[in-house]
Amino acid sequence: MKYALLSAALLSLVSLPAFAETYEVKMLNKGEAGAMVFEPHFIAAKTGDTVKFIAVDKGHNAETIKGMVPEGQEPFEGKLNEEIDVQLTAPGMIGVKCKPHLGMGMVMVIQVDGAEAPADFFETKMPGKAKKTFEKILSEVY
Repeated sequence: MKYALLSAALLSLVSLPAFAETYEVKMLNKGEAGAMVFEPHFIAAKTGDTVKFIAVDKGHNAETIKGMVPEGQEPFEGKLNEEIDVQLTAPGMIGVKCKPHLGMGMVMVIQVDGAEAPADFFETKMPGKAKKTFEKILSEVY
């Protein structure tokens, strides 16, 4: 009986990754929120989940914004016109941009494990439209 319980406990630990989710984010020239957008522009996920950025329209990429990545999460930089899968490895808020369209406000937020935006989340230098988009996204969430 003791070994059966131990085996069941170990088996449940091995199957934990099976519960991880994959979220799809489209990189679009035009979406519900306007021009040059990630859709959705906010994801609430958990450590172990994956975010797949899909290049629906040409000319886009997805990459982290320096200073907007929590400790323990590896920054990422996708190539133009290519999909990228990102595994979430640490709790926190992740700021994501499309490098060619940052000035047009093409940004999004990934919230991992319900974390709140740190006080210094907006200290990173960025164009005004991108900052306004981040503020709008977070105002919808909080």
